[in-house]
Amino acid sequence: MYAYIKLAGHQHKVEADQVFLAEKSGHEAGSEFVCEDVLALGQGDSLKVGKPTVSGASVKLKVLADVRAPKIRGFKYKKRKGYHRTWGHRQDLQRLQVVTIQG
Repeated sequence: MYAYIKLAGHQHKVEADQVFLAEKSGHEAGSEFVCEDVLALGQGDSLKVGKPTVSGASVKLKVLADVRAPKIRGFKYKKRKGYHRTWGHRQDLQRLQVVTIQG
């Protein structure tokens, strides 16, 4: 069984016991929480799509660890003016594991 869930503004396709990265959701490492924003449920060839969510469906997730994405560097400059600027950004992420999919 697999599900499409909406988590922290992004959509993820998840299966049972899958480990994936998602934007930080505010839950502590080691805790479990339930995501009820299930957009679609599938099993084999059948697919149940919600309008906008599937009623009665939920996905239980466990937070394994807080991690950070690789650094992204940005650079801008003005030609012939001696102006340049570099900046960087690292996104805070969480490693999540799917415990159960109900629906």
